[in-house]
Amino acid sequence: MERIKTAIIDIGSNTIRLVLYKYNKQEGLREFGNIKKVARLRSYIQSNGEMSEKGIQVLADTLISFKEILDDYEITDIKAAATAAVRQAKNNKEILRRMEEETGISIDLLTEEEEAYFGFVAVAHSMDTPSAVTIDIGGGSTEITLFKNKKLQKTISFPFGTVSLKEKFVSGDIINDEEKRLLQQYVKKQFEKLQWIQNIQLPIIAIGGSARNVAQVHQHLINYPISGVHQYEMKNVDLIELSRYLDSMTFEQLKQLDGLSSDRADIIGIALEVFNVLMAQVDANEFQISKKGLREGLIINRVLQSDSKAFDKYNVYDENARRMTFKYGRSEEECQMLISISEQLYKECCRLGYFSYNEKHFDLVKKAAQLYSIGEYIELDSSNQHTFYLIANQSISGMNHVDRVKLALLASYKNKDYFRRFSAPFTSWISREELKALKDYGAILKFVYSLNVSKRNIIKSIMLEKLHDTILVNITTDNISVAEIYQSDRQKKYIERIFKKPVKIQFLKGETR
Repeated sequence: MERIKTAIIDIGSNTIRLVLYKYNKQEGLREFGNIKKVARLRSYIQSNGEMSEKGIQVLADTLISFKEILDDYEITDIKAAATAAVRQAKNNKEILRRMEEETGISIDLLTEEEEAYFGFVAVAHSMDTPSAVTIDIGGGSTEITLFKNKKLQKTISFPFGTVSLKEKFVSGDIINDEEKRLLQQYVKKQFEKLQWIQNIQLPIIAIGGSARNVAQVHQHLINYPISGVHQYEMKNVDLIELSRYLDSMTFEQLKQLDGLSSDRADIIGIALEVFNVLMAQVDANEFQISKKGLREGLIINRVLQSDSKAFDKYNVYDENARRMTFKYGRSEEECQMLISISEQLYKECCRLGYFSYNEKHFDLVKKAAQLYSIGEYIELDSSNQHTFYLIANQSISGMNHVDRVKLALLASYKNKDYFRRFSAPFTSWISREELKALKDYGAILKFVYSLNVSKRNIIKSIMLEKLHDTILVNITTDNISVAEIYQSDRQKKYIERIFKKPVKIQFLKGETR
């Protein structure tokens, strides 16, 4: 599968969504269109168990409008999948037949197990959490899985979601205290049936629109300094406090709340209670958000069927970083050279006692070397500012938010002033001691980057040598380059501050280490 253009249509109980994807081996998977229709199909299930004609017409009209978009984009590879609302309707076969006849779109009716599985696929291939309990609460069903070391262990789908729970327990626009108590009792009783989640103390990973809205509201409340909800982490106490905060608001206030979609104002409190009950059953303290869910699981699975090496759930970050560097115009050869020389210089600094070897820091230095100064793609003169923003404010699969900020600080390093400015909002995230270490690592990355100013990837090795009161930097190169000699001499002051000694640079042509 060299190149594809695919549409995923996710027919949920609360929303119907059309997502357009592109994939090729170099750029990876990219979403380039996302259209949502709030349909609340679950509310059209009648007392006899069938979906009403009005509900069927809502679905048909939505699919027809989506088909017009697909025709304009000339997309013929379409995967439409229906979940709980259609699955639970007794007339679902008739619904599927009519949709194909009236819209030309063939719909796959996912089983409960398939729905849970595709959510797991999305999480496993986009997050670095090795073991967790996932929850995907939709409008009409709730899927829970358990995975360990990225291997699926258990799945279950409950026939309740935010919309159906509202119908069952809530009399007004939003849930009141007594209704909440009854809902909590009901959900707890359901979750207690799952022996495999009781007190296992693994993180909870929440999937779906309600989970994303919970994260967005919390970020607004605490003035979160970076963007993105994928791999956002909250603690047990954060969820409880957020629940209390939302309880204090009227329905009209909820509809105006920053971070909360107005169409979820009536169900966000319900979702929060389900999350809180699950946290208690698992005895979890970490609540993580996955922006990737059923739709991403469907497209990842589709790509993997044609290219089994397209994604590696055990090395989520590496593949995404490679595609990020390609996106910003950096060759694989340049990346490998920057990583290799940075790795060598870090180890040399450790050998001479300037750094204490730290496996996590060593790994971070290598990652930052690969992305160092990628902001040049936007503008050369202010590349450090663009670099910091690009890394800190985009979701990077396989990396949590704290490590993402550390990566941004290293890869954007220009001088002490900019480092202090960029790191100021994160002093509660990163200790003073670690910030000092990151500043030193940034300095060596800046020096290493100066060794490839001509972009010819000619540097092969670097070695340090103590020589009286001087540090001698021996650099082995394929070709002596005036550009590298000049630039490295200008930038040596950054590593002189680490060594607290003068630095002399010596280029050695054709020698090996």
